[in-house]
Amino acid sequence: MTIETLDDLFLHTLKDVLYAERKILKALPKMERKATDPKLKAALSSHRDETEDHVVRLEEVFDSLGKPARGAKCDAMVGLVEEAEGLMAEIDDAETMDAALISLAQAVEHYEIARYGTLEAWAKQLGHPKAATLLKKTLDEEYGADKALSKLAEKRLNAAAAA
Repeated sequence: MTIETLDDLFLHTLKDVLYAERKILKALPKMERKATDPKLKAALSSHRDETEDHVVRLEEVFDSLGKPARGAKCDAMVGLVEEAEGLMAEIDDAETMDAALISLAQAVEHYEIARYGTLEAWAKQLGHPKAATLLKKTLDEEYGADKALSKLAEKRLNAAAAA
């Protein structure tokens, strides 16, 4: 697909983020299994459920545009997942693993925040109010997940890993 207009770029980026959400859905269960802290396990499980909702919401966005909901390979998410898998394979200490899992999950959250923020702005610019509303809802959830992970890391897990 040649990208010549903002509409083209918007559609391309929607495909990218759909692929990314589906990719992280496959990675989250492994991260959840590796977590030892019960609150971290719960946060990862909750975010897996939210991510399923994000996929459904993206499918609604595609539908509102009259386009098929097809993903396009997201090299950034492939890289983030590969990094996570590699790092998880190198860590034996449970507390260090939990701290690493938070940092890895936040890397994903920050990527998604950047993408959803941009997509929401483009949807508004291009006159797609339904898409903008759906994308904003997901953006808000991504911010919430990031904040919850930061709180968990700062209140307990980073200190446990440093001990």
